[in-house]
Amino acid sequence: MVGLKVFNPFKKYRIDRLFFYSFATLIVIVLTLTVLISFRMSSNELAQTTSLYQHKLLVELNKEISTRLQSIEQISLSLSREEQLISYLRVQKDEYQRYQESRNVAQTLANVTYSIPMIQGIDLYMDEPVFGDSKSYIQYIERSAASSQIWYSALQDNDSTLSSEHVIPSFQGTVPVLSYARKIMYDNKYLGILVIHIKADSIRAALAGQSSEVNRLILDDTGKLLLHTGNTSNHVQLSQWLEHKLDDSGYTRIRGEAGLDDNLLVYSKSPSSHWILVEVTPWEQITAGGFKLAEAVGIIGVIAILLALLLALWLSKQFTKPIKYLISMMSAYSLGGKKINVPKDYENEFGYLFLGYSKQNERIEELYRSLQIRHEQQRKAEIEALQANINPHFLYNTLDQLNWMAITRGQHEISRIIELMGRMFRIGLSNGESFVTLAEEVMHVESYLEIQQLRWKTGLEYAITVSKDIKQLFLPKLILQPFVENCIIHGFAVRSTGCIQLNIGVSNDTLHIVIEDDGVGLQMKSDKQQQRHTGGYGVRNVKERIKGYFGDHYGAVLKPREEGGTIVHITLPALTSRPDSTLWGKHPD
Repeated sequence: MVGLKVFNPFKKYRIDRLFFYSFATLIVIVLTLTVLISFRMSSNELAQTTSLYQHKLLVELNKEISTRLQSIEQISLSLSREEQLISYLRVQKDEYQRYQESRNVAQTLANVTYSIPMIQGIDLYMDEPVFGDSKSYIQYIERSAASSQIWYSALQDNDSTLSSEHVIPSFQGTVPVLSYARKIMYDNKYLGILVIHIKADSIRAALAGQSSEVNRLILDDTGKLLLHTGNTSNHVQLSQWLEHKLDDSGYTRIRGEAGLDDNLLVYSKSPSSHWILVEVTPWEQITAGGFKLAEAVGIIGVIAILLALLLALWLSKQFTKPIKYLISMMSAYSLGGKKINVPKDYENEFGYLFLGYSKQNERIEELYRSLQIRHEQQRKAEIEALQANINPHFLYNTLDQLNWMAITRGQHEISRIIELMGRMFRIGLSNGESFVTLAEEVMHVESYLEIQQLRWKTGLEYAITVSKDIKQLFLPKLILQPFVENCIIHGFAVRSTGCIQLNIGVSNDTLHIVIEDDGVGLQMKSDKQQQRHTGGYGVRNVKERIKGYFGDHYGAVLKPREEGGTIVHITLPALTSRPDSTLWGKHPD
């Protein structure tokens, strides 16, 4: 039976990375859980504290509103039993007597209206009313017109009812009111309806208390909205809550649906009232403190993570440093045979590794010394043989043969590449000359760019701007190609498109060459990316050659472009003839 192969990351990945990422992952998980738990606990605590405070406030408001509305109820009951009013509605009289009694009743009702500021007016629905002044606060209305009023349906099964907020006309314009309607009965006979209009703003002011930005509502037992302050966009959710609520007072969280937000609902109902006071608070407002706490914990946690990661990074480097050092010693010895001193201050397992390597190194050195002389002689002989066999004309002929073979087989791209390579070799060798004309140097870099375009297929664009009258100037060969190669290899390493521009001109006897690319630009964040800044071996070689030929007055500078990418500015003396080797390293006058 073949056992299952267990994946062991310590056999595949670097130890320092495993140590660092494992430590970082654990800290991130712990921080995330801490933030979530602290946010949840603080939000629940804030919701409970807020609900207790709001419930106490609603109880006080309920008492005040109940006092006001109960006074209206008592006034309504007292007026409905007023002998003068009953006599006016019950006893048949002539027109003059009815008119006189209607004025007396109106005066009585007006006195009540004037004495209580929150009463907007009183309507009396009766049969055959005596129509009075339309601008009066007291109106006599035909009883049949009551069926169109907002409180009429609720009054059918009750002796009295309180309507929701609505507007009524007055000589001052429409006014928002709550209407308290009561049937007027005498000896089981239905005489009329007394309606007291309560100013909605007075009840709303009592409901709002000292704050004008709270969302509070007055609902009747069926969930119908009587009056509100603030935003009341959650009535659909409120009706669903009313179907499931069990207590007369309490709080709950309502989940938002159909585009509505979550809300905290605090409600209170006194035993003597027929309505419920509700305060609606957006859940985001309650959890704002929790967010701040979670944010503070998060910031502290991030700082702790950074410190812990720095510690983990330092520990991982300290753990892997001797291993890397041992590997570097082994690599250095195998390449150059240079003797390296082995650290002797390690007394743990790394010390045993270094001691074992030192003994093995001593044994290898005994064999290496016996072969070193013979190896050097053999290597010199091979180099001399290789140098003797290098023949540029043979190389040109071979490239021509390859070119014809590619043309014969229809490989036109390969043919073109070989042709361009031959042109680059000819310019690069230049019969042993170190200086070439600007025209030859431009042809060399154009050949390289065309090869790269054939390799890219699409996406690589370039433009070279140089006037004809300066193409006969001389400059050190292979100056431009390393910078262009640097643009393609480093600037466009992770891209499929790129653009290179070369602008060459002369000013004040100085040849100015500007090379621009729109690549990733210069990076300075790590040792690997540092090479983009220095440009690699080819670019350093160009800089050193320019310094060796002309001194520190000329050279090449790499800078980031403001719009992205890299710009190279090369300055050289404008040489009209090939310089003599005796002038190298001297600044030409």
